[in-house]
Amino acid sequence: MQYLQPIFFCHLSQSLCPSSLQATLSPRQDNTLVIYIAGDNGASAEGGVDGTINTTTYRNGLEEPFADKLAAIDELGSSLHDNYFPAGWAWAMGTPFQWTKQVASHFGGTRNGMVVSWPDRITDVGDVRYQFSHVIDIVPTILEAVGIEAPTQVNGVTQKPIEGTSLVYTFDATDAEGNELNGIDAPSQHTTQYFEIAGNQGIYDNGWMASAIRTVPWRGNEPLGNSLIDMDWELYNVNGDSDESCSVNTPDFTQANDLAEECPDKLDEMVKLFYAEAAKHNVFPLDDRRYERFNPALRPSLVEGRTTFIFPDHFRAPEGVAPNLKSKSHKIIADVELPEGGAEGVLVTLAGYFGGYGLFVQDGKLVYDYNLARLEDYRIEGDLPTNLPTDTSITLKAVYKTVSNEPGVGGEVTLYANGKKIGHGPVCQTLSTRYTPDETFDVGFDTGSAVSDTYVDLMPFDFTGTLNSVKIKITDDLADKELVEASCGKQRRIPLGPIPFYD
Repeated sequence: MQYLQPIFFCHLSQSLCPSSLQATLSPRQDNTLVIYIAGDNGASAEGGVDGTINTTTYRNGLEEPFADKLAAIDELGSSLHDNYFPAGWAWAMGTPFQWTKQVASHFGGTRNGMVVSWPDRITDVGDVRYQFSHVIDIVPTILEAVGIEAPTQVNGVTQKPIEGTSLVYTFDATDAEGNELNGIDAPSQHTTQYFEIAGNQGIYDNGWMASAIRTVPWRGNEPLGNSLIDMDWELYNVNGDSDESCSVNTPDFTQANDLAEECPDKLDEMVKLFYAEAAKHNVFPLDDRRYERFNPALRPSLVEGRTTFIFPDHFRAPEGVAPNLKSKSHKIIADVELPEGGAEGVLVTLAGYFGGYGLFVQDGKLVYDYNLARLEDYRIEGDLPTNLPTDTSITLKAVYKTVSNEPGVGGEVTLYANGKKIGHGPVCQTLSTRYTPDETFDVGFDTGSAVSDTYVDLMPFDFTGTLNSVKIKITDDLADKELVEASCGKQRRIPLGPIPFYD
C-alpha cells in the first residue's frame, strides 16, 4: 500500500511549489499571499499493523480477513478500495520523528512542512525558517498581512480571542535588532502550545517538549498506562536552553532522547504547564475513547430526540443530520405511485459501497440491503404482488427490529407491499459507530457510490415511479435474539466489483 505515496509527492513537487502556485494568480500574483501546508497531521496508522482496504472497518472496530487484503493488492489505489497502508509504513513516513497521526503528543503525529510565498513582501526569498509555529498561527498571519484587527464581534456574537501568533515577523532576513531569522536557534514568538487527541497529551514551551501517550491508532480502544491523569510522561529538549536542574541538556529536535529521568524537576514543571494550558483552552474533560467518538450522534444535531421523520423525493443530507438508526428498531414507509408496468429505483439509502443500507425496488422485488463494510451483505427481498394498484398511492415498507440497543448488534427485517408481508430475514451484524464521512443519506436516488452491487450499472438509480414521501419512525420493538441468531447461519460474502461514483 505504501508504494502509492510517491504519487502525492510527485503532485507536490510538480504542481504545488510556490512558483507554480503564484503563476496561477497573475496579474496580481506578486501581491498575493500563498500559504501551503503539506498535510494536516502525521502519516495515518489507522490501517492497523496489516493495513486496511476499507476504512469503514477501522471506524467501526471491525477486523478484515488478511486474505482479502492480499487478494486486493493489484487493485489498491483504485475506486475498489478505501485503503490505508500498514502502521509500520506510517511510522516510517514520519521519519525522523516518533509516532503517527492521532498521536498528538509527538511530532510524528503533528509536524508538517509549510511553504509561504508573497513576492512583494517576503524579502528573504528561498530561505528556511525554524521557528516553532502551529496551525493556529495562520489566521493571525493573514490578519496582520492585510492590516486588520481580529473582530471582537461577528453578527452580534462575541468572538473568542485569537490564540495564535502571526508569522509575518519571519518574512524578513533579520529582525529589528539585526539578528538573522534563518538560524536553527532563531527565537520564536510562539512560545507555548498544548497538544491533545484521544488522551495523547503534549506540551511545548520554549524549546522543551513533554509527551505522554494514552492510545495508539492500531490498538483501537485499548488504552495504555494507568489513567488519563497518571501518565508516563517523557521529556525532550527539542531546541531549548539548558536547564540547571538537568544532568543532560543536549537538544534533539527528533524527540529521540527522553530526558525524563535526567530532568525530573523540569518534567514536573512541564506537566503542570500542560494542565494549566488544558484548563485555559477547554481541553477538559480528557477523553481517550476512539471508535465511539467517530459517531456523528455525539455532535449537536437537529435530529436528536426526534422519532419521526418525513422526507420528500430527492432529499439529500450528510449522515450527521440523517435519522440515527444504528441499533434502533424503526420503520421505513415509502408513499409511492406505480405506473403501468411497475417501477424500480432507490427509495432511501445511506452511504454506499464501503458500507451502508438501502431500500429499493428492482426486478419486480422490494429489496432491503445492508452492506456491512464489504465484510458481509444481508439482503432481504420480496416479490411485489402483481395486482398492486397503479397511479394511486400505495405503501412500500421495511420494518427493522434490533435485538438490543447495544452497538453493532443485529436484527430482523420484514418487508410489506401495501400492507401485505412479502419478505423477511436477518441482519446478523451492523455498523456500530459511523457509516461514512463523505457519502450521504439519499431519498429517491443514490448519489455517490451504490450500497448494493446489483444496481451499480444503473446509478444513480432514480426511482421511476412517483415517490410522494419517505417516512421513518423509530420504535421500541425488539426482535427475538435467539431466533435472529438461529437465522444467521447462512450469510453471503460480497464479491468485489466496479463502483462508478455519481453525484
